[in-house]
Amino acid sequence: MRETDLYPPVKAFLERQGYEVKGEIGPADVVALRAGEPPVIVELKTGFSLALIHQGIDRQAVTPHVYLAVPDVSGRRGWTALKANLKLARRLGLGVITVRPGDGLVTVHCDPGPFRPRLTARPKARLLREFARRRGDPSPGGATRDGLVTAYRQDALALARHLGSAGATRGRDVRDATGVMRATAIMRDNHYGWFVRVALGTYTLSDAGRAATQAPKGTRS
Repeated sequence: MRETDLYPPVKAFLERQGYEVKGEIGPADVVALRAGEPPVIVELKTGFSLALIHQGIDRQAVTPHVYLAVPDVSGRRGWTALKANLKLARRLGLGVITVRPGDGLVTVHCDPGPFRPRLTARPKARLLREFARRRGDPSPGGATRDGLVTAYRQDALALARHLGSAGATRGRDVRDATGVMRATAIMRDNHYGWFVRVALGTYTLSDAGRAATQAPKGTRS
């Protein structure tokens, strides 16, 4: 769809709600007026872009009622991209409209308005838990996932180093010696391939585990 293809269905949609609608008024693609109310501005584009976001923000100097209108999307990738752009638009106080090619169906996905974040307990608790468990500050900000030293990895390294000096040891004894409360579970899950079970609840190091304990502290093997 071209930008001009978006205009007729958007205009008709607004007129059904009692607005008088005109195109290309000053810098705005669409301006709609209804008696006694602030104007509604709609910016038309063939897809989301930084330029469209900038235009929407600029129009907020005229009215708080600014919408971004783009063609409707299809497919998983299209909907994933639209959801991400909706999050951004909501945070900026912009409304979002899509126009379906073919029949011109107009869908309002969000209206302009102040953003009110919805905080969820689980991500916050996970963040604070990882912060509290992390020993020191081994991962510089901006590190990639490959270079990340998590609290889990630090715990696993502590267990491996203990086994490296003590030899095969029961999980509860490793726990008591290292202070890692999940010692047995970490060795049993063997996420990094560092541990070998030699008897019920008793573990020793694998070759990979020995290599990990010989690597410089805080680095990946």
